[in-house]
Amino acid sequence: MKRTLFAAVDTISAILGYASQAMVLILIGSMLYEVVARYAFGAPTLWAFDIAYMSTGALFILGAAQALREDAHVRIDFLSSKLPARIRGAIDGIVFLLVLTPIFGLLTYVASYRTWRAWMTGEVEHVSPWAPLMWPFYSALAIGLAALTLQLAIEGMRAFSANKKQNSYKIET
Repeated sequence: MKRTLFAAVDTISAILGYASQAMVLILIGSMLYEVVARYAFGAPTLWAFDIAYMSTGALFILGAAQALREDAHVRIDFLSSKLPARIRGAIDGIVFLLVLTPIFGLLTYVASYRTWRAWMTGEVEHVSPWAPLMWPFYSALAIGLAALTLQLAIEGMRAFSANKKQNSYKIET
């Protein structure tokens, strides 16, 4: 059961990692279009800035769970590298499960509520001349935060487990 849960959360993180990669393509495409439209044709777009910040925000948060799964986050470990692997695992487990998971769970709740409210009210970006609907952007944030919350919980459980899928606590030279 535990292995199935871990695999399901890892799969969700991987799928959202691919969605994050798609956001990079959207960002690049929109910026290339804006540059050509602005400088070659003298006709800047109304929507390029909004697409840029929304796709950047979405790619960051959608890829966060995958980065945690791959242990690709920056880690400052000048103290923890001197500790035994078991103690580092316990510290990671406590921080992931008892500190970060509840915080990101609350952030997921807030983002989900904000998404629902934007959907119900038809909220648009008020400072933009394009005025895009905000619920798709908020949805991406809520989904990414939910996946990150799940991945934090799973990584916390893995940190306590002796048979972690990969030994991220081992220092490589």
